[in-house]
Amino acid sequence: MDHAVVLFDGDCNFCDSSVQFIINHDPAGYYQFASLQSDIGRELRKKHEVPEDVDSLVLIQDGKAYVKSEGALMISRHLTGLWKLAFYLKSFPRPLRDGAYDVVAKNRYKVFGKLNSCMLPPPHIRKRFLDKQ
Repeated sequence: MDHAVVLFDGDCNFCDSSVQFIINHDPAGYYQFASLQSDIGRELRKKHEVPEDVDSLVLIQDGKAYVKSEGALMISRHLTGLWKLAFYLKSFPRPLRDGAYDVVAKNRYKVFGKLNSCMLPPPHIRKRFLDKQ
């Protein structure tokens, strides 16, 4: 099975919750994870030419990087249940989607705070974190 990689802000509570959400709705283990701040995160950003100002979520899939609302909606395609339907929000104009995404991303620390410690996932989940091996 092919895998996709989700890069996330390792300091952000909202991003951590988003990763937990993805894990809970991806029982097949399609997604692997790495923090943007990790060595592998920086390496993948550079390899896929992700702009430095992107600091919340990046999806690396099929050799391409997806950022902002595009990344989030692409992730929904492989989730279980009705979450797959979120992908169809792509029919909304990208500037509107990215505008809403930017508002949440810009205020995520104020609203959700920063992490003081990282979760310690069980071994079967830990192997999906590329920077924890």
